[in-house]
Amino acid sequence: MALSDTVKQEIQQAYRAILAGKGVKARYGQRLMIAEIARYIGDITANDGKRTSAPATCVVEAGTGTGKTLGYLVAAIPIARALGKTLVVSTATVALQDQIVNKDLPDLRKHTDLKFNWSLAKGRGRYLCMSRLEARLHEEGVGDSDTMPLFLLDDPSDEEPGTRAFFEDMLARYGSREWDGDRDHWPTQIPDETWRQVTTDHRQCTNRHCSYFDSCAFFDARKGLEDADVVVANHDLVLADLALGGGAILPEPENALFIFDEAHHLPDKALNHFAASVPLNATRQWLKQLSQALAKIPPFLSPGTLAAKTVDKISASARDVDGVLVQVYSQVDGETPWDMNDERRSAQWRYPEGNLPDALTEIAATAQVSTATLVRQLGVLADELQKAFDDKKDHDVDRATAEAWFPVIGAFHSRAEDQYRLWTAWCEKYEPEEGRYKIPPPARWTVKQRWDHAEDITLFSSPVLADSLLYSRLWSRAYGAVLTSATLTALGRFDRLQSRAGLPENSRFLVVPSSFRYAEMATVEVPAMSVMPTDDDFTEALVKRLPDLWAGEKATLVLFTSRRQMHAVRDALAPDFPDLITTQDDMAKGEVLKQHCERVDADKPSVLFGVASFAEGIDLPGHYLGHVVITRLPFSVPDDPIEASLAEWVTGRGGNPFMEITVPDASVKLVQAVGRLLRTEQDTGRVTILDRRIVARRYGQLLLDALPPFRRVIER
Repeated sequence: MALSDTVKQEIQQAYRAILAGKGVKARYGQRLMIAEIARYIGDITANDGKRTSAPATCVVEAGTGTGKTLGYLVAAIPIARALGKTLVVSTATVALQDQIVNKDLPDLRKHTDLKFNWSLAKGRGRYLCMSRLEARLHEEGVGDSDTMPLFLLDDPSDEEPGTRAFFEDMLARYGSREWDGDRDHWPTQIPDETWRQVTTDHRQCTNRHCSYFDSCAFFDARKGLEDADVVVANHDLVLADLALGGGAILPEPENALFIFDEAHHLPDKALNHFAASVPLNATRQWLKQLSQALAKIPPFLSPGTLAAKTVDKISASARDVDGVLVQVYSQVDGETPWDMNDERRSAQWRYPEGNLPDALTEIAATAQVSTATLVRQLGVLADELQKAFDDKKDHDVDRATAEAWFPVIGAFHSRAEDQYRLWTAWCEKYEPEEGRYKIPPPARWTVKQRWDHAEDITLFSSPVLADSLLYSRLWSRAYGAVLTSATLTALGRFDRLQSRAGLPENSRFLVVPSSFRYAEMATVEVPAMSVMPTDDDFTEALVKRLPDLWAGEKATLVLFTSRRQMHAVRDALAPDFPDLITTQDDMAKGEVLKQHCERVDADKPSVLFGVASFAEGIDLPGHYLGHVVITRLPFSVPDDPIEASLAEWVTGRGGNPFMEITVPDASVKLVQAVGRLLRTEQDTGRVTILDRRIVARRYGQLLLDALPPFRRVIER
């Protein structure tokens, strides 16, 4: 559809209006981005609203300071409305999701004549379940309850669970509308083990049949979804919807225009979403919980009914699965060359090219069949319980029993499905063609862990690349999709993203020039170092060098690739520099940053130590950060089984995995780390790289050239 003059004019007027309303100047890169997105969508051909042109995406790398959120919203909202499509904006982080919903979209509607509404979409597990909260409070008040065995829904944990006072506070705040039931909006971090007790998933939720449906936080948040012009989601929710066939939670891909912000996370998110695992002994413990539940339910069921008969079948299936798990544990434990000792209490083994030993393949097939039967029978019981919510018909199960047991059986059903995914993945066959695999076979590996009084073996499976998953489920179906981030290229090229995300060959790519005057604003420095990061005494060298680097600085961020090294350096330096150093592990991320800023505001120096998440996910503009120290180049950990499987596949095809995978990956991470320094056009500072490989190795020049054009200071 070629853009009409009316739509073009609407975009131009909206852009001028938002600039005037916010009192900011137009940015060249932002205007380029708006024009590129508008051209891309305008070039899509359609018939009766269905795309007829070949699949294609629009990929825009736009650095910090471009104003990319405003850019894609101004371009896409008028076009999506003209096409009758829903604009789905997906982010990787809750922080950006909240920023778009609470700041960017309200600003756009306030300062322009654009008419649109929006809705926030998060997964059910981010919201309070009132039914579970009430049941938890009831159970704590009256002791063990036969009618609501909630203890069966919770994973065993050594952690102190939430106190009754905490849950009562939660109820009071939700009841008074002081809190909207969104986990991310609670004033403090809620531990996972506490939150699990008061949330639910689609297998446990009774939807309209729940007595709290009219006041449900999740469904309240969803009310505007169907009528929204803009839906703000996250990558995990988009992937969950696609796994359900698309259109189950969000609009159908064919009727949506997608904007993926922080798009560099999408391939890894997809891999995580389609990965599977089964901890063998923990699953056997879970089967014991299932047996406890099944022993309690018969008094509430009439003998001879389908529900009562199904309980017996589930019990038999559970025993079968338990027996198979014992065999799997014995086989894996006995045949795997574990590298463990008294000090090393965890070991990992990856199966080359995903090939399992024949004996293990046979047992995995048996486990798949047994688990499939368990899943099927749990599904039958869940269906029988759900029927009791229909008041218009007579049922074998009464409603009170259904309300008590449906969430419990639903949780068991969901957990069994997760296990079935692993066995199915382990049983898939991948055959090479002419001695080579056309696509990389899945990564399959196992991890053994040992504690003081227990041990377990966990089996894993994961796709190695998300390309075919994303292409078949998303790119080939979506009306259109825009991917944007500050770091989408690797070594100045889009090849890495295109292969890992499976982007269609007709996709368009653009790098938007930054408004930053890099050479005037900052330097990148590589000082002389007598040791390399691969040397044994590198940690000691860091301890000696770092104090000189932060001397005279108000705000310094030191980035490590290893937590162990970060803590070792901190422990060595802290006595001589009391109250100066804070590591990202000392407290919650938000509190670490808050204390850092308070120290800087109080005119006291502050040094932050961080690893990967601080190399990408923090924003410290102006005087809150003047110096970024990168201790070593961010090469991937060599024992990551997915990366190792990908490298194995590249090698098998005659490639060089170090240059094709490791170096490009490191380039992306290095650019992200360097990107912490300059957050606004007024910022200044310096980056120091203590890894001499960036100048001593041939690939180092590639990494340096991929950095922003800072003024370089390299000691020889």
